[in-house]
Amino acid sequence: MRLFASDLTCVRGGREVFAGLGFAVAQGEALVVTGRNGAGKSSLLRMIAGHVRVASGRLDIEGGDPDLTAAEQSHYLGHLDALKPSLSVSENLQFWVRYLGGGGIPQETALRVVGLDGLSDLPAAYLSAGQRRRLSLARLLAVKRPIWLLDEPTSALDAAGQARLAELMQGHLRTGGLIVAATHGPLGLEAAKELRLGEPNTQ
Repeated sequence: MRLFASDLTCVRGGREVFAGLGFAVAQGEALVVTGRNGAGKSSLLRMIAGHVRVASGRLDIEGGDPDLTAAEQSHYLGHLDALKPSLSVSENLQFWVRYLGGGGIPQETALRVVGLDGLSDLPAAYLSAGQRRRLSLARLLAVKRPIWLLDEPTSALDAAGQARLAELMQGHLRTGGLIVAATHGPLGLEAAKELRLGEPNTQ
């Protein structure tokens, strides 16, 4: 599998966010997207996820399921954790498994891996910001998709949570997954490619 873009342009609210953007990232690889605030990091991830229209250029995928788009083969983890406060931790994860199709590790195992196994019956409204982010990470494990689109994934995570996230990302890459992550800080992916927005594109 290979995700690639050429001469990509993003326009939002009548403003050109970026133009002439190109990159390529293959299975087993990570692309770390950096740059100043407003350079288009989140917009790029949302474009790959199908939430922002491609103004011009090409964004495509080679390999994977030929009947599915890149967006349909992606997990998008944005700034906000998509949780229903009134549902329990396990019910929230169960919703996503049913909605997105599952195929990953068992839900109970996913909650244990992210350190939420003792909170499965707790309503999500009572979770801390870091615990909500951990629950979102559990979705990546319980629903199998080859492309992870991670927007500031370490947000709200403590040191232990960031270390666990690094392990999960490395494991995803080892099994042939692909990661595109927007970040202002280190992610523990030393071998990752870097795409810096707001500067001349050298990809």
